[in-house]
Amino acid sequence: MNQTKPASILNIAVIVAALGYFVDIYDLLLFTIVKKTSMMAVGATEATILVDSTRVINWQMFGLLLGGIIWGVLGDKKGRLSVLFGSIILYSVANFITGFIHTVEEYAACRFVAGLGLAGELGAGITLVSELLPKNKRGIGTSLVAGIGLFGAVAAYFTFHFTEDWRLCYKIGGVLGILLLFLRISVAESGM
Repeated sequence: MNQTKPASILNIAVIVAALGYFVDIYDLLLFTIVKKTSMMAVGATEATILVDSTRVINWQMFGLLLGGIIWGVLGDKKGRLSVLFGSIILYSVANFITGFIHTVEEYAACRFVAGLGLAGELGAGITLVSELLPKNKRGIGTSLVAGIGLFGAVAAYFTFHFTEDWRLCYKIGGVLGILLLFLRISVAESGM
């Protein structure tokens, strides 16, 4: 068997997992970056912003917690790729819809659904990379995923800094997720 093909498949898996984590971190940090502007736009006031923004982030964190359990079980039963496809679709739709919300309650609901989707991304991506890579490459592969992924925070900051439009930032996050979905088509299941 040609050794180049498996190496390229492994490289694609690492790149796609890294980009998935990039999108994950982009979204997780975006709320913190756009919090005041977005909360005021959906009806929070100076007096309620702390309570309202805490409610929104708590719903997102609850979605992450619940999603981690759900996607973990599904990943073991249905395979990592199923989780990666399902989680990114859920995340992308929720993010895109967040760009159109008008109330704190809608914001919290969208962040909850986005949290559900985000929870599947890192767990399934890192697990898939670990299962696909040879033992001597797993450390560097997972480090690359995490390292590249952290640049999502930088991207979220600069996206808001240049656009100054929190709704557009969420829509961009949704589009990034859909683009990632198309990249995932070329990734193979681990078989474990």
